[in-house]
Amino acid sequence: MSTPPFADWLRDHTDPLTHLAPEAPLDDLEPLRAIVGDARVVSIGESSHFIDEFSAMRQRILRFLVERCGFTALAFEYGFSEGFPLDEWVQGAGGADDLSALLATAVPIGFEEPLRLLRNHNRAAVTPVRFAGIDVPAAGGSLLPALTPIADYLRDVDPEVMPVIETAMRIAESFGGQSAATAAPAWARLDSAERDALSAVLMRLLVGFRSAEPLYVSRGDQERYDIALQRLEGACHADYSFRAMADLFAGKGLSGDTARDVYMAQSVLWHLKHFGPGTRIVLAAHNAHIQKTPVSFGGQLTTMPMGLHLRRALGDDYVAIGMTSSTGQTADMIPDEDAHFGFTVKPTTLEQPEPGSIEAAFVDAEVEFGITDVAAAPRDGADRIHIQSAYLHTPIVEAFDAVLHTPTSTVTSDLKDL
Repeated sequence: MSTPPFADWLRDHTDPLTHLAPEAPLDDLEPLRAIVGDARVVSIGESSHFIDEFSAMRQRILRFLVERCGFTALAFEYGFSEGFPLDEWVQGAGGADDLSALLATAVPIGFEEPLRLLRNHNRAAVTPVRFAGIDVPAAGGSLLPALTPIADYLRDVDPEVMPVIETAMRIAESFGGQSAATAAPAWARLDSAERDALSAVLMRLLVGFRSAEPLYVSRGDQERYDIALQRLEGACHADYSFRAMADLFAGKGLSGDTARDVYMAQSVLWHLKHFGPGTRIVLAAHNAHIQKTPVSFGGQLTTMPMGLHLRRALGDDYVAIGMTSSTGQTADMIPDEDAHFGFTVKPTTLEQPEPGSIEAAFVDAEVEFGITDVAAAPRDGADRIHIQSAYLHTPIVEAFDAVLHTPTSTVTSDLKDL
């Protein structure tokens, strides 16, 4: 029985991989050099969070890019504001056991081991590898991780503005949760006057920050101002997302009306600038964030993802590596407002891949474990990729520069807080 032409192409152009263990030798990853080239930002995706094999491969690729290709920072789908203590920790601050406390409020999508890897690496590194948070505060769960340090900053440079930010903090405290899954419905239950007041106050703060830059910098320094401004941008983008999400669920959402991904892209560019010349970033996030094409469901445009914004800003200096599997389990996230993070994780057995999917192509090509540079692939080769147990429809060769297929996928057993 003949295989589809794209599967034949995939079989001939996939480089086999041999190791999953994070500490394994790295030689099998050498084909990544040609895929990465001189790119300044290389993203590593995953079709689902909470998968052991994806986490292991992300650590191996991080090691390869740091140890053999000279990458200097790891950026994660993690709050911009909350990222600064983690950057200090990976550079040696505090004790090794402090990490658990630093990550106590974060959704556990695989931060801990890459951070420990970097801290160990930095012990002997001439130039330490940095850590960068890029997301809105608490991934949309609360504005307080951004607003609290902004308030500390304003006490130093402009205490006259304190009543304004204290108003924002009071309202934010009334609905904040552990993730957007808990905060968004709580925000929707606020009185409309409170919601409008929060948006108005945040916009007043943002415009005021921009106009007062010369004054604030003269009373402090440029670095503190830049960090505070980006924190405030994150709070404003999160607030916007609450409104957009509420409209979406009410059936009156606008096409592509999201703010989180553009903020994440802006944060990556922020760190590229502020980490200095020669910075090269490994970026870890979900496939749906790193892809270079718009995200649509049921023909409805829902998101202009971070990867699309980064591709527009960086061109070939941005490389996206999608990661998926065709067998095993995926981790479906089931909304549950009573759960700690607003959702539970349901291990779901993957069904036979749909025709037209990149997973079906790997199965037809009899590729269990490998990475494929899809830049030269047939344009009509595959038009969908797993997003948990469903499919996200997009031209794969336009969405990603490479796709990595693991031999199976297993939902991590360490989900006691979910």
